[in-house]
Amino acid sequence: MGPVLAGVLQLLALIAALALVHIPLGNHLARVYSSDRHWRVEKWIYKGIGADPDTGMRWPAYLRGVLGFSLIGVLFLYALQRLQGVLPGSLGFASIDPDQAFNTAVSFVTNTNWQSYYGEQAMGHVVQTAGLAVQNFVSAAVGMAVAVALVRGFARSRSGELGNFWADLVRGVVRVLVPLATVGAVVLVACGAIQNFSGIHEVGQFTGGAQEWNGGAVASQEAIKELGTNGGGYFNANSAHPFENPTPFSNLFEIFLILVIPFSLTRAFGVMVGSVRQGYAILATMGTIWLGFVSLMMWTEFSHHGPAFELANGAMEGKEVRFGIGGSSVFAVSTTLTSTGAVDSFHSSFTGLGGGITMLGMMLGEIAPGGVGSGLYGMLVMAVIAVFIAGLMVGRTPEYLGKKIGTREIKLAACYILVTPALVLVLTAFAMALPTPADSMTNSGAHGFSEILYAYTSASNNNGSAFAGLNADTQWFNTTLGIAMLLGRFVPMVFVLALAGSLAEQRPVPATAGTLRTEKPLFTGLLVGAILIITGLTYFPALALGPLAEGLA
Repeated sequence: MGPVLAGVLQLLALIAALALVHIPLGNHLARVYSSDRHWRVEKWIYKGIGADPDTGMRWPAYLRGVLGFSLIGVLFLYALQRLQGVLPGSLGFASIDPDQAFNTAVSFVTNTNWQSYYGEQAMGHVVQTAGLAVQNFVSAAVGMAVAVALVRGFARSRSGELGNFWADLVRGVVRVLVPLATVGAVVLVACGAIQNFSGIHEVGQFTGGAQEWNGGAVASQEAIKELGTNGGGYFNANSAHPFENPTPFSNLFEIFLILVIPFSLTRAFGVMVGSVRQGYAILATMGTIWLGFVSLMMWTEFSHHGPAFELANGAMEGKEVRFGIGGSSVFAVSTTLTSTGAVDSFHSSFTGLGGGITMLGMMLGEIAPGGVGSGLYGMLVMAVIAVFIAGLMVGRTPEYLGKKIGTREIKLAACYILVTPALVLVLTAFAMALPTPADSMTNSGAHGFSEILYAYTSASNNNGSAFAGLNADTQWFNTTLGIAMLLGRFVPMVFVLALAGSLAEQRPVPATAGTLRTEKPLFTGLLVGAILIITGLTYFPALALGPLAEGLA
């Protein structure tokens, strides 16, 4: 079997698996966030945190819950890292420096999981399991909670209430993430991923001496890192490491975990707003962009340009031979079109255009299908902008799901889409203009610029993957990337929840003959076009200086 055919068959198998679970998982998600009943374990949690899960919240109260909970998470994880040197199970590792501890705490709480450290040489068992793994669960649950709040904004009328943040948070963890991650961890252990709490031990004899590895609860953290679109690896090599991702099947399974909740949330959206066809329209938009990016990536990486590429049947530099170009291409696109950031290959070693595709996937806002929760609410904001554009074309007040898109709603949507481009472009400009940050680049020219552009794109969009080659463990990058992650995560949430509150206060508008049918293929095409054009106009100059210049050279 040729490598191209193998890659296509992997892609088809992945699509079939996602289609198989789409309806049952989507319906389950809708039931989770629509139920009035509380499980016993959930009642214990509410009692422990002093929350009343039956109290309805308007958007300011919901936002305070999101920000307050996340702030506590940052402080706790920062303290845990600073105290690592005196904690049991630290494997002898010292406490983390202040700037790196700040960067890592912010990174995991914001669902980014950017790592400027070597996991197997810096973090002990306590920090990995009680700190990083816990945040993998709760940060993903926060994203789903905000998405559900926006969906309720479309579904409810004249109430202004978006549900209860604490109930949404707890249910997301207890009823969705923990059961699915448990099954995922068992599958990964069966594939060969390790799961233990062993210490550091020597592995064989190599040139220059023995190699040392430490064990850990890798399979369980790997499952939630992919399922919650987190991305932080137990080891520095991330999902390219055989302890995290040992076989071609585990590689495909991890891609499935990355995509399954974001794609299934579109079904939950359709059920909760009373029209599954609206959910299918959003799903079609996400699927079109994702499949288009995968096809482009495979084409760029399989194209033969010169003897080296021909001998390797494609661009094999930086890719694991056990996954091949096909598996690596699907993984790279899926992890950058979501907020995952896990990698099974080095994106810096992709072709110039291939590296540009990974960057563009993040620049779209990671909405195809996007992160857990963040992809759905990002796509719904883009849908609001698309119906506004359509309204301008026909001279009619735009409506979406029976809600008028007025001045307030479009201002909030516009502010949402401006936050991350401003962070990416401004911080990249500062890093290139100042003398010290540029010293961290391994390469010069277009590729070196791509390293810095990729880093701020990854941080601001809460992706977390690295282009490789950039030494990001400096005070400048630890601090500025941490700020980018904070602002890129929570400022958009402010606009999303304000938009949800505004929509929830409205009375539904009955559909007429002039209403834009947003469940039709025409709207899907309009939405895809709006996403690509808005992103292209925003980022094209920066992409032209980096990956496009390198790819066309």
